[in-house]
Amino acid sequence: MVGKTFRIAMYPWVAIGHITPFIHMANKLAQRGHKISFFLPAKKLGKVEAFNLYPDLITFMPIIVPHVEGLLIGAETTNDVPFPFHPLIMSAMDRTEPDIEAYLRELKPHFVFFDFTCWMPAFTRKLGIKSVLYCIISSGTIGYLLSPARKILERGLTGLDLLKPPKGFPSSSIKVRMFEAQGLAAVTTMDYGSGISFAERHLRSFSDCDAIGFKTCKEIEGPYCEYTGNQFEKPMLYAGPVVPEPQKMVLEERREKLLSNFEANTLIFCAFGSECVLKEDQFQELVLGLELTGLPFLVAIERVNGRGFVYGGWMPQQLILRHLSAMVNDCQLVLVPHVGDQIINARLMAGDLRIGVEVEKGEEDGLFTKDDVNKAVKALMDDDSDLGKEIRANHAKWKEFLLASSN
Repeated sequence: MVGKTFRIAMYPWVAIGHITPFIHMANKLAQRGHKISFFLPAKKLGKVEAFNLYPDLITFMPIIVPHVEGLLIGAETTNDVPFPFHPLIMSAMDRTEPDIEAYLRELKPHFVFFDFTCWMPAFTRKLGIKSVLYCIISSGTIGYLLSPARKILERGLTGLDLLKPPKGFPSSSIKVRMFEAQGLAAVTTMDYGSGISFAERHLRSFSDCDAIGFKTCKEIEGPYCEYTGNQFEKPMLYAGPVVPEPQKMVLEERREKLLSNFEANTLIFCAFGSECVLKEDQFQELVLGLELTGLPFLVAIERVNGRGFVYGGWMPQQLILRHLSAMVNDCQLVLVPHVGDQIINARLMAGDLRIGVEVEKGEEDGLFTKDDVNKAVKALMDDDSDLGKEIRANHAKWKEFLLASSN
């Protein structure tokens, strides 16, 4: 099939953290000449069109998301509602199934890339279309939480179950504390739309698809991908890091002027994403901890002693991380996992790969203090820190590997 081009359809879970990596993958596929039809809630088109690098090959297909009782009028993605309402967004997405099937009958793609829509493989198989579960959740997370070896649908899942890995899971640095295990078990077994639990939705998707793809490579997550593929008895596709192309836009003058006040490689950039909300006391500990480091930091709109800034609106993260003050693409990672797969990902990065430092939290309550934040940053950034030297060396090694892999 060398040199052959394909028609591909994509329908990611309607969360910005899923839509974005699907768009990155669409760009990589279009770069090789493949034609992409990308299904997306109609009102979100304006926010993502700028990221389409191949408009002649990638077509955004607007989908009208049906209203579900309990949702605000016009809510289409997880970004529009608090976390407890995400299952209703999923229910609304499930109701688009007839429209998606009609589109696919007309488009006749060779492949469909999907993730949370567990009903996709059933009718794509009838239409002669191959379904690829393109999972942007790490394979370590899927293998640890949702391995068929746990028999979740038959036995259920408790926090105690998650204190140890499933049978046959690769040797790793993944260790889950009780407060984390209880939270993960609750989310994994909760109703996640249309009366289907989060676990059942994913187990059906993984079991029914034709192939599984992860946004990673063998060098980073090989054992976890292999374990997951064997558990579900599916072919495994390694998509690679899918590093996005550098944005051609430039920072607004006011932000450029702000960042230029600081010396090169000194600014701490704190990002939790648009859907992760810290409680007020933890946010305060975070900012006080950053202040204790003595380094300039960017978190908010409010000025803090001339050194720190807190900003509550949308931030052009890629552009900020390219600025000299923010260590360009050599940014070191201080990890503060909050929910879900962030917990497993943090253990993989701080433990297996040794490319970041995780902020310590209380064993019982999961809370961190300003001193915990300061300690983690200092351990990573102090020139005489042995841990910092090891982490920076590993970070540089993996950075070089990822950049080479993306070319």
